[in-house]
Amino acid sequence: MVPPRFVRRLVFTPLLIALAVAVGVLTPLLVLIGLVASHGRHRLLRLTVVAVAWLALEITVVCTAFALWITGNGSRRERYYALCGRFLSRVYRIATRAFGLVVEIQEPLNAASDRPVIVLSRHAGPGDSLLIVHFLLNVYGRRPRIVLKAALQLDPALDVVLNRLPNAFVSGSGAPREDAVGAVERLATGMDSRDAMLIFPEGGNFTPGRRVRAIRRLRRRGHRAQAARAGKMENVLPPHLAGTLAAIEAAPAADVVFVAHTGVDDLLSVGDVWRAIPMRRPMRARWWRVPYEEIPGDGRERWLYDWWETIDAWIAENRPEPQTSPE
Repeated sequence: MVPPRFVRRLVFTPLLIALAVAVGVLTPLLVLIGLVASHGRHRLLRLTVVAVAWLALEITVVCTAFALWITGNGSRRERYYALCGRFLSRVYRIATRAFGLVVEIQEPLNAASDRPVIVLSRHAGPGDSLLIVHFLLNVYGRRPRIVLKAALQLDPALDVVLNRLPNAFVSGSGAPREDAVGAVERLATGMDSRDAMLIFPEGGNFTPGRRVRAIRRLRRRGHRAQAARAGKMENVLPPHLAGTLAAIEAAPAADVVFVAHTGVDDLLSVGDVWRAIPMRRPMRARWWRVPYEEIPGDGRERWLYDWWETIDAWIAENRPEPQTSPE
């Protein structure tokens, strides 16, 4: 249960500032330890750089949002999109340099199209949502409308900025409830040619355990055909259909873009991320665009599962070799 907005503002924002001050004080010590104890890979040093930069950017975002609000510019969406774009651009640049991250995209989204798009992406690995939003906003010039987990509002910068833009925060547990589906439907309504609605139909990051539990849940609810198809897909979770179909129904003039990616999806724990730094294999992504004329009127559940099977097969074919660099 996420606390009310005034509680988040009064509690979590001061905590962010206190954390930033503490990290700033400890930074010289952490840098020294990172230089001495990292055995050539400088993991702690890299993480320290990213953590300090992230906190500095978070503080900058919160202060800028407050300045926009206090000066009466807080209702201007374009200013907040620009703020998000600068934040994500800097995060991307810092992450690629500090972690050695390389992103390879096949079949990029056609930014010149005069249609809105609904982007349906798999969800796996650390930071994949930030990367996708970065590319939508800064590379393709789109204004993202995102369906996010409500718990992300505990981050002060995300809480302040994303609540001033057209986004939907929904519960991350189980299939979407009626109120969550309604929020997704409202978010998809009224999009224009610059808008891109981003949904992660799996509802959470892929892990083998979540996959097994999701398939069991489908069987318990009597969706045996979906469970059977999901059981054949080894790299993705079965998609939640209600919210996704509601978005497509509410935006009949929108094309649908499917996104697959691999390269960071096996980083399932803090230890996995630690051992992978610096990253010596790319994150590969593939975008498929389906014009709205090709979206079926009937059988959309089967159509979505067909595409999820395509994503699963692409991941199996394009997953990079395991990283085997010495410790």
